[in-house]
Amino acid sequence: MEQALIYLVPALGLVGLLIMAVKSAWVTKQPTGDKNMVELSGYIADGAMAFLKAEWKILGYFAVIAGILLAWSGTLVPTSSPIIAVSFLIGAFFSALAGYIGMKIATKANVRTTQAARTSLKQALRVSFTGGSVMGLGVAGLAVLGLGSLFIVFYQFYVLSINAGANGIEMEKALEVLAGFSLGAESIALFARVGGGIYTKAADVGADLVGKVEAGIPEDDVRNPATIADNVGDNVGDVAGMGADLFGSYVATILATMVLGREIESVDNFGGIAPILLPMVLAGLGIIFSIMGMAFVTIKDDKGDVQKALNMGNWSSIVFTGIASYFVVMYMLPESMVIRDVKFSNMDVFFAIILGLVVGTLMSIITEYYTAMGKRPVLSIIKQSATGHATNIIGGLSVGMESTVLPILVLAGGIYGAYEFAGLYGVAIAAAGMMATTAMQLAIDAFGPIADNAGGIAEMSQLPEEVRGRTDILDAVGNTTAATGKGFAIASAALTSLALFAAFVGISGIKAIDIYKADGFAKFLASWNTKPSQNTKNAWRFPPKPLFVR
Repeated sequence: MEQALIYLVPALGLVGLLIMAVKSAWVTKQPTGDKNMVELSGYIADGAMAFLKAEWKILGYFAVIAGILLAWSGTLVPTSSPIIAVSFLIGAFFSALAGYIGMKIATKANVRTTQAARTSLKQALRVSFTGGSVMGLGVAGLAVLGLGSLFIVFYQFYVLSINAGANGIEMEKALEVLAGFSLGAESIALFARVGGGIYTKAADVGADLVGKVEAGIPEDDVRNPATIADNVGDNVGDVAGMGADLFGSYVATILATMVLGREIESVDNFGGIAPILLPMVLAGLGIIFSIMGMAFVTIKDDKGDVQKALNMGNWSSIVFTGIASYFVVMYMLPESMVIRDVKFSNMDVFFAIILGLVVGTLMSIITEYYTAMGKRPVLSIIKQSATGHATNIIGGLSVGMESTVLPILVLAGGIYGAYEFAGLYGVAIAAAGMMATTAMQLAIDAFGPIADNAGGIAEMSQLPEEVRGRTDILDAVGNTTAATGKGFAIASAALTSLALFAAFVGISGIKAIDIYKADGFAKFLASWNTKPSQNTKNAWRFPPKPLFVR
C-alpha cells in the first residue's frame, strides 16, 4: 500500500506534463496569420530569449557557487549531507525550466491568438487560455514530478535501507536533503521574478512615455519601436518570472507541510508517513482537477463573459479538490493525531484543507472586485480621472490602500482557523490545499500576458478594429487575472512562511521565540495598520502574550 501511493505522486506529475505536451502541440498547429504578424512575434520571441539567456548566465554562476557551499555545509551537521547540493541544482534547473516552458509557449500563442481574434472571441479565448494552461501544467507537473521522485530516492536511501522509523533522525535527514530542491527553486524564483519584473515595468513605462506622452500616438503603435520591449517584458516578467515564483512557492508549501508531518506520530497503513505523503498526494490530484476545470473555460459567442468563463474553470477545480480531499484524508490519516501538544483528528485536517481553499477563493473574488471593469473601485478611479492627473493619482492610491484590508483579514482568519483545527500542521495543510490548484491559477494568470501581446501584434499589424476590439476584451480581463494571480501568490506565501518558520523552530530546537504561534501571527496581521489609543482602556493590543518567553 505504501509503495503504491508513494509512486503515485510522480506519476500524477507525469500525467500533467503529458497533457501539457498535448496542449502545446495543439497551440503550435494553430494558424499564425500573415508574414508581418509572424515577423513581429519573432522579434518578441527573440527579445524574450535574449533576456533569459543573459539572466541564466548569471544564475549559472550563482547556482554553482551556492551548490559548492551547500555541499560543504552538508558535512557540518549529522542531519544533512553533501547530496543536498545535487538536490539544490535539480530544483534550480526545474524552476528555470518551468519559466522557460511558459515563456516559450506564450511567444507562440500570442500571434496565434491575434489570428484567432480575426474569426471570433471564442476562438481567441481558446488559443490564449490553452497557451496559459501549458505554463500552469508545466509548473505543477515539474514540481510534483521533481519533489515526488527525489523523495522516493531519499526515503529509500536514508530510511528504508536501514529499516528506520518514520519520525526518526533518518527521516529528518531525508527531508533536510530534499529541502535543497526547494532552496534551488526559490533562489531562481528570486532572480527571475525581481529581474523580470523590473524589466517589464521599465519597458512598459518607457514605451508609454515615448509613444503616448511624447509622440501622442496610440499604445502599441508600429511607429514606436519600444512596443517590442514592452511585449518582451510581458513574457519575461509576467510569464517566466511568475512561473518560477509560483514553482518555488508551490514546492516550499509542500515541503513545509512534510517537515511538520514528520513530527506527527501516525498509526496508519503507510508506515507512519501518511502526514508526510498527504501534501504531495493533494498536489498531484490538484493537477488532475485543474485539467478538469480547464474544460469549463469557454464562451458561446462574442457576447460571452470571458471573466465568468475563467471563474467557472477556477471554482470548479477548487470544488473538485475539496470533495476529493475528504476521501483522501479519511483514507490516509488515522482518527487521532498530535503535533506539539495539539490534538486533532483526520476531520480537522479536512476542515483545514477546505479553509485553505476558501481563503484562496476569497482572495480571487476580492482581487477581481478591486481590479475588474464595471466594478465600483475601477469606476471610481475613472470618475476621478475626469478632473485631471492629480485626482487620478489620489483616487488610485486610496483604492489601492482600501483593497489591502479585506485580504489581510481573510489571511488572518484563515491562519487562526487552520491552527484551531489542526495546530501548525493545519496551517501548513491549508496552504497545501490552496496551492493544490496551482496549475489552474497559473493558466489563468499566464492567459493575461498572451492576450496583451496579441493586442500589441494586432495594433502593430494594423488589423481591422474588430480584431483589436476582441483582443482588448481579453486584455482587460487579463489585467484582472494577473492581479488575481499576484493575490494568490501573496496569500500562499503568507501561509507558507508561517509553516516554514514553525518547521525551522521545531528542527532547530529554538525555545525563546514565540512569534511563530499562529494566533499571535494572525493578530499581528490584523493589527498591521492599527495603533491602539493610549487613552482607551479596552483597546486591543498586540501581542497578546510576551514576544520572548522568559
